[in-house]
Amino acid sequence: MLISIKELRRCYNVGGEQVWALDGVSVEIGKGDFVAVMGASGSGKSTLLNILGCLDVPTSGEYVLDGISVAGMSRRELAAVRNRKIGFIFQNFNLLPKTSARENVELPMLYRSGLKTVERRHRAEELLKEVGLDDRMLHTPSQLSGGQQQRVAIARALMNNPPLLLADEPTGNLDSHSTVEIMEFFRRLNNAGQTIVMVTHENDVAAYAKRKIIMKDGKITS
Repeated sequence: MLISIKELRRCYNVGGEQVWALDGVSVEIGKGDFVAVMGASGSGKSTLLNILGCLDVPTSGEYVLDGISVAGMSRRELAAVRNRKIGFIFQNFNLLPKTSARENVELPMLYRSGLKTVERRHRAEELLKEVGLDDRMLHTPSQLSGGQQQRVAIARALMNNPPLLLADEPTGNLDSHSTVEIMEFFRRLNNAGQTIVMVTHENDVAAYAKRKIIMKDGKITS
């Protein structure tokens, strides 16, 4: 089992009142699974994704990622887990605007010691070839379409061979053609064994996943 969370709760203090973004969430996600998390705004899906990605910490409950209990870790420890275990893909791509596609993809490996520049560059180039951008490696984000930028972001997320890929509305800023391209690539990644957890509000996008988690008011309803 890659992910196991039990009775996860997350409380925020908003205007002097307690707001429970997650309220007793329990779920298991196996290696090689492809899960779509769905729900209305305020349902808790983004909070769940942030905790799964070690960007936030639960108020209470248990979270075990790839055999490691992370719920009580410090910020520094969480950062190390993120770098080793998790790849992120965002709706807005989050690419550095003045750097090339290859340099953007190299970023996650800059924090790994003992790796030579030539090895890092070779890995980035191989990933860009895999996502069909071997002729765009030196282009900056402004010289790429939305679909191409998202493929750069996917290559960057895969740079450290993470066991878990998290995608937050990965097709939200794409046209229908680019959406199909990205989701077909996700399907190929998953067929090759990559575990993917994706937040989306689009049913046609969620249809690519093997199963769906539906959330409402901080709880999993189905």
